[in-house]
Amino acid sequence: MTHLWVRAEQRQNEDRVGLTPDGAKALIHAGLRVTVEESRVRAIGIDGYRDAGCEIAPENSWPNAPKDAIIFGLKELPEDGTPLPHCHIMFGHAFKGQHSGRALLERFKAGGGTLYDLEYLVDETGRRVAAFGYWAGFAGAAVTLKAWAAQQHGKLCGPVGAYKNKDALLDELRSELNATNTPRPTAIVIGALGRVGTGASDLMEAMGVTVTKWDMAETASGGPFPEILDHNLFINCILAGPQTPVFVARNALTANRTLTVIGDVACDPDSDYNPVPVYDHATSWDAPVLRVADNPVLDVMAIDNLPSMLPLESSIDYAGQLLPSLLTLTDLTTGVWGRAKATFRTHLKDI
Repeated sequence: MTHLWVRAEQRQNEDRVGLTPDGAKALIHAGLRVTVEESRVRAIGIDGYRDAGCEIAPENSWPNAPKDAIIFGLKELPEDGTPLPHCHIMFGHAFKGQHSGRALLERFKAGGGTLYDLEYLVDETGRRVAAFGYWAGFAGAAVTLKAWAAQQHGKLCGPVGAYKNKDALLDELRSELNATNTPRPTAIVIGALGRVGTGASDLMEAMGVTVTKWDMAETASGGPFPEILDHNLFINCILAGPQTPVFVARNALTANRTLTVIGDVACDPDSDYNPVPVYDHATSWDAPVLRVADNPVLDVMAIDNLPSMLPLESSIDYAGQLLPSLLTLTDLTTGVWGRAKATFRTHLKDI
């Protein structure tokens, strides 16, 4: 019997989950065994999983799970260097040249386990079967606007947190923008046709911001793009790869520009393909922006778990997208899982 073990998230400010109680019930009905760890922070309470028929395990007990259990989480594991003998489903951030990713792959090699990276679960056409993109864009645009509003008061954006729902976020953000007594800024979104860009554009337009929407056609000529500097805000929503041009080069730091905030929702600062090489590390909920220039001012927002600001909506949305693939976990050799395993093995060869 295929055994899916849903672990508690151990990263700070991570309240999301990739499986709802209804989804768990569907998996059990399909013949899978489902264990769900208790969690003090998960946006969906444990009682729903218990009622769905899941086995309940103590928080963070996954290292002692049966060796044939498939461990399912979202964000990274504690960086303790221990070998990883299980199969893991999660966002590994290890296949695009990230320096921290090599250590993770070394742990899988040492333990003999397998990483089924959620970013690389794709269908026959290469399209991801599930993504948090919409809510990442939505929340990322909100924090970018918060940073701009803070600048109007001569301040740096303060800490952010999770919201009960999107309406609570919108109400707070609208009040902050109105308090600036300044016309709304202009924004450019690159990757506007994708899930991330759609979320970012929807948030901006809900706040009365004029949005210039670019996608592959507008960036095909290669960058950098001086047009970006003519907007107050730039939201990067592109999943970077070897073909991705540089959007904003380092010389923009001292250029004559209107741009004062970059929202790098894609957030891959330690990737070899970073299209926004004006900063070198992610930001956090406690310190949402990094000031990279003072004259003229330029702040970068690069939080890498943005959807967790809206953990309930983003969890329900993502879990619904992923469930059809989870229902095929009984066969890890073909389809979505076979392709993900092949991707993992290809990258493991370089270790």
